[in-house]
Amino acid sequence: MGSLGQETGSLGLLAAGPTAAPTPARLLRTALAVFHAQACAYSHMPEMAASPSLNHVNNARPSIIWPLEHLPCYGGEAPGLAGPASGAGPRTCPPPPRPARELTAALIPEWGRGTRKPSPRPADRPAGSTELRAAGPEVPVRPWVAWPSILGSTATRFPGAPCAVAEAPGSEPACRPLAFRSDPFTDYGSSLTVTLPPELPAHQPFQVVLRYTSTDAPAIWWLDPELTYGNAKPFVFTQGHSVCNRSFFPCFDTPAVKSTYSAVVKAPSGVQVLMSATRSTYVEEEGVYHFHMEHPVPAYLVALVAGDLKPADIGPRSRVWAEPCLLPTATSKLSGVVEQWLSAAERLYGPYMWGRYDIVFLPPSFPIVAMENPCLTFIISSILESDEFLVIDVIHEVAHSWFGNAVTNATWEEMWLSEGLATYAQRRITTETYGAAFTCLETAFRLDALHRQMRLLGEDSPVSKLQVKLEPGVNPSHLMNLFTYEKGYCFVYYLSQLCGDPQRFDDFLRAYVEKYKFTSVVAQDLLDSFLSFFPELKEQSVDCRAGLEFERWLNATGPPLAEPDLSQGSSLTRPVEALFQLWTAGPLDQAAASASAADISKWRTFQTALFLDRLLDGCPLPQEVVTSLSKCYSSLLDSMNAEIRIRWLQIVVRNDYYPDLHRVRRFLESQVSRMYTVPLYEDLCTGALKSFALEVFYQTQGRLHPNLRRTIQQILSQGLGPSTEPGGTPALLLGEEAPGGTISLRNVNVSA
Repeated sequence: MGSLGQETGSLGLLAAGPTAAPTPARLLRTALAVFHAQACAYSHMPEMAASPSLNHVNNARPSIIWPLEHLPCYGGEAPGLAGPASGAGPRTCPPPPRPARELTAALIPEWGRGTRKPSPRPADRPAGSTELRAAGPEVPVRPWVAWPSILGSTATRFPGAPCAVAEAPGSEPACRPLAFRSDPFTDYGSSLTVTLPPELPAHQPFQVVLRYTSTDAPAIWWLDPELTYGNAKPFVFTQGHSVCNRSFFPCFDTPAVKSTYSAVVKAPSGVQVLMSATRSTYVEEEGVYHFHMEHPVPAYLVALVAGDLKPADIGPRSRVWAEPCLLPTATSKLSGVVEQWLSAAERLYGPYMWGRYDIVFLPPSFPIVAMENPCLTFIISSILESDEFLVIDVIHEVAHSWFGNAVTNATWEEMWLSEGLATYAQRRITTETYGAAFTCLETAFRLDALHRQMRLLGEDSPVSKLQVKLEPGVNPSHLMNLFTYEKGYCFVYYLSQLCGDPQRFDDFLRAYVEKYKFTSVVAQDLLDSFLSFFPELKEQSVDCRAGLEFERWLNATGPPLAEPDLSQGSSLTRPVEALFQLWTAGPLDQAAASASAADISKWRTFQTALFLDRLLDGCPLPQEVVTSLSKCYSSLLDSMNAEIRIRWLQIVVRNDYYPDLHRVRRFLESQVSRMYTVPLYEDLCTGALKSFALEVFYQTQGRLHPNLRRTIQQILSQGLGPSTEPGGTPALLLGEEAPGGTISLRNVNVSA
């Protein structure tokens, strides 16, 4: 990905895979949820080889990403769209009347600024991408310039055309239609090749303009008002990680390529639009927002959100955005502390380079817990009730400002370079602000989850490697797991122990960020920098120590080769272990068990979650133990946050404890978040409670986002036989597959 050469006479692109023809209902949804974008400024690279086969990254074809299911016609006829006459220039059609819930945007990725060619890699692995250069100044972009067909009406058809531009900088571009072809690629994309004009002068910069409409793009999540907290206005957000933004706008959808970008968004009155950008302005009389990101970022970090959002300042360079009904809670939870975390991170790793650090709280339909979009972290609102999880999740995203956003893994095969380093930095920040004991408790909780996932997958699972081999056609999203976070963290922690002083290692990471900021790196860059910074360690050949070789850390399956010393957290973890032993090690002491309820009411959230996770690991439990647990804890746990309640309810479900099923029902009736519903439905359908799960689902499905509804339908449909099928359910349950990339959450009791 990310290579472009004029000598080949063509431009290679990828596209989101084709979908079935829309039904009338989906067509209506298309009209309501259309998103327009325009992208320019792809540069010719004269040093590239004159070969039809351009450079590859991750065994993928060189590409700009393009949503094929919404392909317009470029100089010829295509279904539902009329092409321009041969040789004709672009036509500008007046916009049709805008539906009330429409956003129109023009987005220009200035691909190549800041992109760095990764270091050489072993001969048996794919080469890095060739550096790209920007094509010059930004191209003026206006809303309504391009209006593709919406409902197929002849009056509103617009001949979208990619155009080769070879004009003087600053002049109005003159476009011409270009020929294209599409070919099969993977289940999450098809290739699109655009032929460049042969008369284009060699080595001259040019631009390619792509006009398109995206309707059912997986990166773009449209919410009806009833799926928001306020129930007042529709809501839309994007989620680009790992490779979804190829359906949001045309881009080199690989972390090896970074760029600045500009965007113009027109929204209905009363709708607040935000993007992950360093600068923004709003022209109220036109309803137009202008955004610009001045630092190069990979495509997956371009993000947009729009809805009924209000701001509140929580620090000198931070504010929270949330729906009005949530704003007081969000403000009270984070006021003042975000600046403490940013200041601690700056003391450790150097200046914060993104200007503002704002946070937007999204409705429960947000598919993950948090996303580190630069300048504008996305966080699911559901986490607001779980104070300690909120603290850790926000600090983790703060750490990504240095590790992941500024310095990015060049390939999805090495996601640990972002997640492992960010997790290490997160724990250094929490140690600075909350002490070592709290950090060790949270680390013990996460490492427990890592070993739980290891037991599920097996120690020889290839995804347990830090350098995962990404086979051709495999969606990188399928590689997201705890190993990238916790095994990556353990390796970084091991490196810090080699130098013998955490402060010296902080100094190294600070120098590493300064050297590689706004570029993409591979593991060898980090390790070479480490050995150069500590020449005494290089002389000792620490990279080749038997059993702890750097190469083994990267490419061996199984658990971490070494884990951190967590003894500083023993004051918090020892009571958890003692209580767990009380309930599981031998004959139950009822008096001591009853007294323990008062103890856990004073515990930290991570202590209670760790205790319940260890009970979950031992399920099924003896019936008398479950009965006593319920008698001691169920009422108390009802008053705790959702992170605690879901763990107790999973114990209830895995032990078929019917007296507490009403609590499971009440929880599922109140929760519409993926992270709190999917684990319970998976557990319900694994045991003897599938009919109960079906009943609850039919009563609550109207409140779920369509994507989550499809996921749960898929869970419920597995193993559904005639004896368990309620009337009329097969068509509903079996009609659609769960979205690609869904990761099973069963037995992996973590929130992020």
